[in-house]
Amino acid sequence: MSFDLTDPFGRKITYLRLSLTDRCDLRCFYCMAEFMTFLPKKDILTLEELCQISDAFIARGVRKIRLTGGEPLVRKGFMSLVDHLAVHLDAGRLDEITLTTNATQLARYANDLKNAGLKRVNISLDSLDPQTFSRITRGGKLESVLAGIEAGLDAGLHLKINTVALKNDNASEIPQMVAWAHAQGMDMTLIEVMPMGETGENRLNQFIPLTEIRQHLESQWDLIDTDDNTGGPARYVNISQTEGRLGFISPLSRNFCSGCNRVRVTCTGKIYMCLGQNDHADLKAALREPNGVEALDHLLDEAIGRKPERHNFEIKHPDNPSTSPRHMSVTGG
Repeated sequence: MSFDLTDPFGRKITYLRLSLTDRCDLRCFYCMAEFMTFLPKKDILTLEELCQISDAFIARGVRKIRLTGGEPLVRKGFMSLVDHLAVHLDAGRLDEITLTTNATQLARYANDLKNAGLKRVNISLDSLDPQTFSRITRGGKLESVLAGIEAGLDAGLHLKINTVALKNDNASEIPQMVAWAHAQGMDMTLIEVMPMGETGENRLNQFIPLTEIRQHLESQWDLIDTDDNTGGPARYVNISQTEGRLGFISPLSRNFCSGCNRVRVTCTGKIYMCLGQNDHADLKAALREPNGVEALDHLLDEAIGRKPERHNFEIKHPDNPSTSPRHMSVTGG
């Protein structure tokens, strides 16, 4: 057993995306079905098990942990996990704890998160128009998200807006959103819609390549490529006119796998070595064995040894539109 987690292609795994729950208080139509059946509580990792899995990854060289969902802030007691990770942060065993949220609950927790040592939070937001936002989220209220963003900024968190580009819903609104985010000192990242899970929507109708979005932005602004890297798959540009940074995550039109340093663990304890492939290992089963810590460590080596070179995302024929049967809310964003 090697100490560090290194995949067959020499990539060192230093970044864990850890899902706390499959539940969410929104129903974004590109992410989940309108009437989702959520997992029973017995299938979900306990907070203690989430701490144990985090400890195992940290011991093997992971330096950054992002808490995801579903919506992580709806997980009861989630701050106990944050506080546990903060001990590793204070001791220098972690470089960073981050969070991805839809911000509907952020006003309640922004100060607590900041006090625990979080500095950066990603906000999933796909429209600034209340009606468009309500349609995309199937009934969500934009004002609760904006209140969360305001609270996060007031607490001193560095917020980044993540926006999924949707051809017929928000593509024309993206320049306005970029200008708004940059005016408030927030970075923004655009993401191509990913074919994960059946949602009742046609991914072909939703998909627009970010190359097309970028061309439109370049017709009005100067986009300057940078070498900035925040640990994820985004490629960044600076925009002269807005004096802000814009990222592009293009799993379909521009593969980003060559420098992949991350794995995902679902709220059920399954580790997916690649978001776009279905191979996984069951960390929860290992952890619940009599010699759970040793079994978990052994399984981590075995799983990372199967990490593929790249994903195989593809927007397929309308009759078979999904590469992965897993919903993003289960896998973790």
